[in-house]
This record gives sequence, C-alpha cells and structure tokens, in this order.
Amino acid sequence: MSIKLCPSMMCANYSNLEREVQLLEKAGADILHLDVMDGQFVPNFGMGLQDIKCICQCASVKTEVHLMIENPMRYVELFADCGVDIIYIHPESEYHAITTLQKIDELGLEAGIVLNPGTSVGSVVELLNLVNRVLVMGVNPGQAGQMYLPYAENKIEQLLELKGKYGFSIGMDGAVTREKVKHLSKMGVENFVLGTAGLFYGDMNYQEHMKQIKDAIEGRG
Repeated sequence: MSIKLCPSMMCANYSNLEREVQLLEKAGADILHLDVMDGQFVPNFGMGLQDIKCICQCASVKTEVHLMIENPMRYVELFADCGVDIIYIHPESEYHAITTLQKIDELGLEAGIVLNPGTSVGSVVELLNLVNRVLVMGVNPGQAGQMYLPYAENKIEQLLELKGKYGFSIGMDGAVTREKVKHLSKMGVENFVLGTAGLFYGDMNYQEHMKQIKDAIEGRG
C-alpha cells in the first residue's frame, strides 16, 4: 500500500506560493490539497481561483481540490481548467451528486467524495460505483485547528469492507497528526491531508516534519 501525504495549501505562506510549492515538494509532498469554501456550505471562505491556478502551474505533483461549496456541478469545469487532477465533492451539497461525479470523470479527472462526521457510509454506497477516492473528515469541515472526532474511524472500518468491491482509495482530512498517520495507515488509510496539526506548525520546517511522519509510518518514530 502506497501512502500519499497531501499538504493543505490553505495553511501555506501566501506571500510566495511558488516557493511554498517547491519547499513542500522537496519535503516529499505527494499531492497538494486545495480547499475551496463558499461561506454557505461551510461557515468560512477558502482559497481563491487565482491561488489555485498559480499552484497548479507551479506544481510537478498532482493537485486535488476539495469543494466545500453548494452546487459544485456549476464549477467543476472551471477547476478542471485550472489544471487540477482530482476533484472531491460533498454528496449532500446538491441534489444529483451522481451527475457531478460523472461530469468529473468525463473531464478526465479523478472523482472523489467527502464524508462529513454526520454523513453515514450507508448513505453514499451507490456513489462508490463512480469514485476513485473517498475522503473521511475527522473534524467538521471549514475550519482549521479543531479537535479530532475519533468515531470517524468507524467509517474507515466500514469503507475498508467495501474497498475491494468498488476499488477506491481511502483518505483522512482534519486534525491529522503524525500519530494519527501512523495509526490509520496501519488500518488501511492511504491518503492523508496535512494541516496545522501535522505539518504547518512551529518552525514550519516542512522537510523535518515530513521526515518525522514518514519515520512514524515506517516504525522509526
């Protein structure tokens, strides 16, 4: 199983995004995670379109956009044009999530869904036919620095039982620490969104923080 570390660019230093991308890639980032919020689906505002275009143009690794917005179908082409590789939507953000996931696939991108703490696995089983990735939220979406909700791991156990049938990868987003990566990767989680709890903290030494996470995965820390 290949573990992918995905820095949340919402936490990066916006005074020089190109340099941030270079530093994170040098530190070992596998995918750059881009959060988009509209102030309606979640009570906050996230990254702007120009920031996303800049990061996609600078990046040599994959980029993924997490759409925490109402009616994402209206905007998937816009983000595809920015150069993203993966688009995540929340199933409850519109009436016909299946249509949006089909559109993402038609655009040649990987489609993913995000499960909020209050979203059950049972409510999205039919969507699993159409997705490459499932991202489990360990916190309520839209705000950095929240406490981790341990019952999110119940969803991971349920998804692991379905993974073989549907062929998606499982990720975790929200309050992801080095210890959480070590624990959850043993369970079978493959993709980890890293924010202020796991990467963007203290001296902001991305290389050292990434090394500590990788050492923990490999049992050296």
